[in-house]
Amino acid sequence: MNSSFTIGANWLEGQASFRVWAPFKEKVVLHLLTPEDRLIPMEKTDDGYHTVITADADAESRYRYIIDDDRERPDPASRFQPEGVHGPSAVFAHDFAWTDQAWAGLPLTQYVIYELHVGTFTEAGTFDAVIPHLDSLKDLGITAIELMPVNQFPGVRNWGYDGVYPFAVQGSYGGPAGMKRLVNACHERGMAVILDVVYNHFGPEGNYLWDY
Repeated sequence: MNSSFTIGANWLEGQASFRVWAPFKEKVVLHLLTPEDRLIPMEKTDDGYHTVITADADAESRYRYIIDDDRERPDPASRFQPEGVHGPSAVFAHDFAWTDQAWAGLPLTQYVIYELHVGTFTEAGTFDAVIPHLDSLKDLGITAIELMPVNQFPGVRNWGYDGVYPFAVQGSYGGPAGMKRLVNACHERGMAVILDVVYNHFGPEGNYLWDY
């Protein structure tokens, strides 16, 4: 599928597409906060999406949506919430210099899983801080690490079971870029990464879905 038709904000090399589902809302306006404050009307489609493609955004632009001229909210399909659940959403360019080309996966029969809480595994509580410990885990016999939920939640450390942005990686842990570095480092060592995901919980704080 062309990235211009996927939900959320997608960087398209020189421009960005924005797409949000708000079927019962007549009007959604993209409020670009950076690099320059701008209000950009979105087009509503027959299936309830509001979309726009603009060259006014950059690969790190922060934005919100204004819904029916009534309220301004983050993007429920945000990829990155650098200022937390109540802050603006951010465009995120997915370019990354992967060096794990030799990784071919492991059969499930070889999985020895270590469940890991990113926020408490190290004092720093980040993806990057986990990397120096991977060799010790491998020496222990671990072949896969399972990350407790890392989608965006309130605060800086949390069990992760009340996340409210299912597509955004927790900013205080290092965001999507930090997670890619950890996954890349695991694969370089022949270790798998599993995500603990929670689809039947949705936290109260920062839950703006009803506004859409």
